[in-house]
Formats: sequence, C-alpha cells, structure tokens
Amino acid sequence: MPETTRSPLALAALATVAIPGLDVIATRPPRNPGADFDVVGVLDAARRRWIVRAPRRAAAGASLEAEVALLTVLGAAVDAGQLRFDVPRPAGFAPLPEGGRAMVYPELLGQPLDVDQLAHGPGLAAQVGRSIASLHEIDPAVLTDAGLPAYDADSYRRRRLSEVDEAAATGYVPAALLRRWEHALEDVALWRFRATPVHGDLAAEHVLVADGEVTAILDWSDARVADPADDLAWLLSTAPEAALDSILEAYALARTESADEHLADRALLAGELAVVRWLMHGVRIRDGQVVDEAIEMLSQLENDVAGEGPIGRVEPVVTDWVDDTAEDQVDEEISAVDEESPEREDTPAIDEGASSIHEVEDPRVTHADDVASGRYHRAGALTGDDDETADHPELLILREPAAGTSPRRGDDETPTAQLPPVT
Repeated sequence: MPETTRSPLALAALATVAIPGLDVIATRPPRNPGADFDVVGVLDAARRRWIVRAPRRAAAGASLEAEVALLTVLGAAVDAGQLRFDVPRPAGFAPLPEGGRAMVYPELLGQPLDVDQLAHGPGLAAQVGRSIASLHEIDPAVLTDAGLPAYDADSYRRRRLSEVDEAAATGYVPAALLRRWEHALEDVALWRFRATPVHGDLAAEHVLVADGEVTAILDWSDARVADPADDLAWLLSTAPEAALDSILEAYALARTESADEHLADRALLAGELAVVRWLMHGVRIRDGQVVDEAIEMLSQLENDVAGEGPIGRVEPVVTDWVDDTAEDQVDEEISAVDEESPEREDTPAIDEGASSIHEVEDPRVTHADDVASGRYHRAGALTGDDDETADHPELLILREPAAGTSPRRGDDETPTAQLPPVT
C-alpha cells in the first residue's frame, strides 16, 4: 500500500470500527508518533483511554501483523510472571482502505521514561536493567514461533557489516567512522554471545514508568532474536554516566547466562549504527530532510569519537618501571637451580670449530640433558671480544650440530637469539 497519513479524527473513527459500541469523546496527540505508524490516544464516554495505531506503508503493515502475534504470547508471559512489565493487549482491529489494518488497545499505565532522572543505586536505574534482562531470559522460541526473524551471533555480525557496506555506498558516511565500525565488526572476539529475544527499537519513549517502577514497554514491531546488546544501546548513549553501572549490574545479576565481557562494546557500536539505519531509512523513502538530518548526525558523531580508541580494544600500557623485587626473586631462583644441579659445572669446553653460536634464554631447568650432552656451553667459558656475554655467565651457548649430524627433539630450525634483561 502507498504511504498514507491520517488525522486524529480519522484514527478515532477507526477505533469505533475496531471496537463496536465505542463512544469516543476526545482525542489527544500521541506520545511518540514515530515514522512508520500514525498513533493517537482516544477517550471514550466511560472515561477509558485507548491507543490507535495505523501503519503508513506496506512494510509497517507486515510488521504490525507479526507484532500482533508476538503480543499474544508476551501477554501470556506477563501473566505468568516471566516479564517484569506489561505489554499492549490488542482489543480490536479495523481494516484500512489501502490494505492492512489498524490496531486498538487499552492505554497502559505510566509515562515515558525520563533518562535524565536515572541515578546510581537500587532505584529506577536498576529496575530498567532488570526489566530488560527479563525479556532476554524469555525462550527464543516465543519469537520464532510467532514468525519473527532470528539470528545467531555470526549471522548477525555479517548482517551489521552489510548495513555498513550499504551505507558506505551512499558516500554520506565519513571514512573515519567506516574504519571504526569495520574494525569492530571484523573483531570476532566481540561477537561471541547467545542470541536472545530483543525489542529491537528500545528507546525512552517506549518505556513507561510509574512510581519508580517500569510498568510497560511499547511498540514491538522490530522484535527479533538477536544481540541482547541492541536493547542496551540507547542507555549507553543517553543515560547519565552515574546510572550506567547500576543498570548494567542489575541486568547482569538478573541474567542466568555467564557474563558477556563485550556486551557494552557491542551496545556502543549498536548505538552508533542507529544513525546509519536512520540514514538508510531516509534514502529508501526518498526523504531529503531525513537524509540531511542523518548526515548532520554522522558528522557530529565523527567529532565525538575523534581521538577515542577502537571499540572493544584495550591498548597495552608500556612503562619503563622495573620491579627490583621481582628481579631479585628471579636471581634467587636461578641460584637455587645452580645448587641443585652441580653436574652443570662440568660443561664441556666450547667447540672452536663450530660455524656459529646462538645465545638463548637459560634453559637449565627444561634442557638439562642438552647441557650434559654438550649442546649448550656457559657464556663464561667464552673468550674473545664479546664483553656482554662474558659478563653474564648465566647465559648458555647453543652450538649448532656438526655437519652430517641430526638435530635432536625436532630442533630443525636455528634457535632465535634471545637475551634476558641486563641490569
């Protein structure tokens, strides 16, 4: 069906068709109009409040049908105590002239979440974390049986990579952002997770709260089985820093799965890629205003992440600090080995006819038979101009086998020269 928008009065009329006998006395603007649905709140003569949602285009209509099937089973999960929040309960439907249908459901208790009010501690921030975790604990079959898409970790990673490639083809995405995202998407260590049911479009306007509790979550048209990090992305980008620890800790404690060490990394990536999806939405519906808005958001994002390290990578710390205590301990251990291995004092003299020698780390513990056999010689036995080895008798010298002899224990390569730290 072509894209269609409807006035609040037209939506109110659909409500009377969906619920016979409904007497609408007032309408009010929607809390979150969105891009795919026309939404309005209506009040009937019995002072009951209803929400009317009508898809604007065919794709949204198909999503609504899948959402209706899902809401039925999610409602059962709410009633069974598996979910910590309520969901819309469809009460009636009205056919649309261009195809598809509108849905009407009773308005749910609560107001959209104000993320700025989230704070550190066991209050609302922890409630949000536990509520999202309860969704991720639901059996994935609940969504797949309703006909919703499902992805494992690797297929979802490849799906994200395709999204980035598609956006890159527009020429609107800064090269620095493309490199940042491709690095994270190609780091397979970040993408080891068990896929769970996810809302897929979670945002503050979809979470209703009342009296410090999460009461309901709305708009399930993007639900799927995928990366649980998707449902945390909006919090990492909008919630106060002080509240994030409480949210993530409460979430982790409510999950039965073992800790996902890269959950926050993927959530950060998902939040950034939301701008890409907004860009591609504008491209697909040929809305220049949406495209321009997305381009501006991408430019701002490029500035925001400039100077940050790659997503998920922790750079090693390089320091010149020397732990003298640790060095003393090593010296004591070497001395102890010397005392326990007196046979090493009888090391044969170096073969002056050897073609070359290689300095190696002290192998006296693991290569005792090699020393005894004459493969290794102490550096102190050397004569000549090599002052460094002469000053370090703890080194052993590996003599290459004479021509025609066979290397021992698989030593078919010349050992790499290595020196212990010189103090």
